[in-house]
Amino acid sequence: MIVFLIFACVFLCTPVIANGDASYFETTAKDGDGVLTLLERYHLLSEPCNIEEFYRLNEMTTDDYLLAGKAYKLPVLIFTYNGKSIRSTIGISDYDQALRIQKYNEQLHQERLRQTDYRASKILWVPFHELNCKGAASVKPAARSSYHLPILGEKEADVEIKSDALKGQVYYIISGHGGPDPGAVGKSGRTMLCEDEYAYDVCLRLFKLLLEQGAKAYLIVEDQNDGIRDDDILPCDQDERCRGAEIPLNQAKRLRQRVAEVNELFQLNKNKGFDKQTCLSIHVDSRSISHRQDVFFCHYPTSRASRELASTLQKTFANKYRKFRAGGYYEGEVDPRDNLYVLKNTLPKMVLVELANIQNKSDHRRILQASNRQALAKWLLEGLLDAAK
Repeated sequence: MIVFLIFACVFLCTPVIANGDASYFETTAKDGDGVLTLLERYHLLSEPCNIEEFYRLNEMTTDDYLLAGKAYKLPVLIFTYNGKSIRSTIGISDYDQALRIQKYNEQLHQERLRQTDYRASKILWVPFHELNCKGAASVKPAARSSYHLPILGEKEADVEIKSDALKGQVYYIISGHGGPDPGAVGKSGRTMLCEDEYAYDVCLRLFKLLLEQGAKAYLIVEDQNDGIRDDDILPCDQDERCRGAEIPLNQAKRLRQRVAEVNELFQLNKNKGFDKQTCLSIHVDSRSISHRQDVFFCHYPTSRASRELASTLQKTFANKYRKFRAGGYYEGEVDPRDNLYVLKNTLPKMVLVELANIQNKSDHRRILQASNRQALAKWLLEGLLDAAK
């Protein structure tokens, strides 16, 4: 059973630099708790900066585990409620923001995650992201028609929910490599092309399309600065993060990190009754300069669900190539691979997608042109819609 330190935290937590009247809430971990499990329980998982703040507050790294019975600080600020309004209590003017904070407190009280109503106890809980974060990289479909997601970039941040075709479906989108690892590297003229930048742009476009169809979707790798870009040349950088955490340089640690994130989210959603969960890992391949390569799909050999998903995606692309490519030829295959860590160890059905050969100039058109990157994302969506039927 979780031990709540509500009143003690008001006096004992480290003061927040931004406001001397506030402190952080603490709770103890239960058997089986992971960082994501604990943050999800308190409805803090949708904002990546909450994850990063949790690690900072508790002086932990992403390799550390929670210890049952140990107290941990959560990214929830404790304010002494002034009895007048939430806005005057914490010094904000945004009514909608105050209403979200009010509903957050009422929800946790209703779920018995806090023992008292904030009005009666004069103790107000404020999620860290409400005062410190720019936006979320995951969204739960709700009874509203639009979202505003800065992670998608200024021009693409508004997401209109167009249908409920994928309602009840959960998708985890992993952009290959990232952080200190650019992945495959090619050149366009004298300009370096990095796999992770082009894979990430397609991931963002697919993420938005999934949300528009009513899906619940997660970006596992994020870059808060990039957003969806329409440039041919996407500059290489190293500031991508894995759900708010720094991406390790070591390949094994990097793969374990993203698989662990997906698997923990998978279990959380499974416990909530979501039994239709899918993961895509999107990459750009590297072959010889002369090798032209169509989009192909990899699955783990013994996973029937993953094999069927890969086949559905491949058929969708074959149909699109027949319609839009001169001559209609398509050589993209379904490739069983037993030597890829993410395919072997990810719990939801999983397909790894290779978009192009980054070394081949003909293949460059598929990833350098923004309209083609959008087409790739759209065709992936259509394949997922077919698979969901």
